[in-house]
Amino acid sequence: MRGLGDHLSIGERIAFYRKRRGYTQEVLAGLVGRSTDWLAKIETSRRKPPRIDMLAELSRILRVPLGGLLGQTVLMEDERQQDDVPAVRDALMSPRRLSRLLFGPEAEVQLPTPAPVAVRVEQAWNDYQGGRLGTVIAALPALLQTAQELEERAARRGDDRSDCWAVSARTHHLAATTLEKIGESDISWLAAERAMRAADESDDPLVLASAARSGTHALLANGRYDDALELGNTAAAWLSSRVTENDPAACSLLGMIHLRAAVAAAANGVVWRSNFNAQEWKRALAAAGLIAEVEKGGRYESAREHGMHALRHFYASVLLDAGESIKAVSQYLGHSDPGLTLRVYAHLMPESQARACRAVDAAMRYGKEVLRE
Repeated sequence: MRGLGDHLSIGERIAFYRKRRGYTQEVLAGLVGRSTDWLAKIETSRRKPPRIDMLAELSRILRVPLGGLLGQTVLMEDERQQDDVPAVRDALMSPRRLSRLLFGPEAEVQLPTPAPVAVRVEQAWNDYQGGRLGTVIAALPALLQTAQELEERAARRGDDRSDCWAVSARTHHLAATTLEKIGESDISWLAAERAMRAADESDDPLVLASAARSGTHALLANGRYDDALELGNTAAAWLSSRVTENDPAACSLLGMIHLRAAVAAAANGVVWRSNFNAQEWKRALAAAGLIAEVEKGGRYESAREHGMHALRHFYASVLLDAGESIKAVSQYLGHSDPGLTLRVYAHLMPESQARACRAVDAAMRYGKEVLRE
């Protein structure tokens, strides 16, 4: 179990625990009722640390003791063990995982069947999608142990062998993705490797491609951008030959793999707008069935609404709709003048007048309460 020393600033501590909980700056800022720009400046010490009441609110949301944000050395796992990362590590690194031949079967163990385990795994995935990472971490040690027992079942009998391996792959995929979210990049790769090995045994193309996506996540988290790009491109090419137009799950997965490959290329500094637009973005759109596929060596149709600029507009509109300031959005988009951003996106701010009215009303109510006192 590791702890934080006192060499980090309060802002750096907030950033550390935010990333560990899997929150983006936008999400955490929204939870405390502040702007993303405010939080970014706090984390980089460009603003004074928050007041003690705000720190208390941050510690509640991040689920860490207040002393953890103020500089006291604290363990990462809380007393309720809702973030029992060491137990997840133990489950992944059990010596029994190394060799089935050396350790042999546990004859007295009643091995589970894949169907009920699959239900539990999907419940944990729902918790992950809902941001309940502590709940997922708490469930993972038992799920990983059960996945190992399913693999043992697959080795002993053949009637549900593929299902056993598929559920194991899905379980390890969940472990890899969750561990990467909370900053445990080293064991996230171990979990991703186990997911891909199990997926190989399942003989299911979608299970393997999904596990490969977890592999790209883990490689990105470990700074191995070339490897992540190679894995993403290889998995996309392999799956493309097995996808049919009437399989939306496969098309969606293929699109996600293309996007992970694009992230890897961007992180490695090899992306230019022109080649990303043609090689990654439009291939993802085609895989999702939004535009027509092209023959080998051909070119995608030229349409502004299908270009990367549409994604840029979507990004700006989401931020503005969430209440981000026009100045911050201007900075994110690389505009030299916030006035340009305002002119382009003013139509996306229909609630500004209503927000102003609410702000004035709140100030007036506060003034009346002060006068009464």
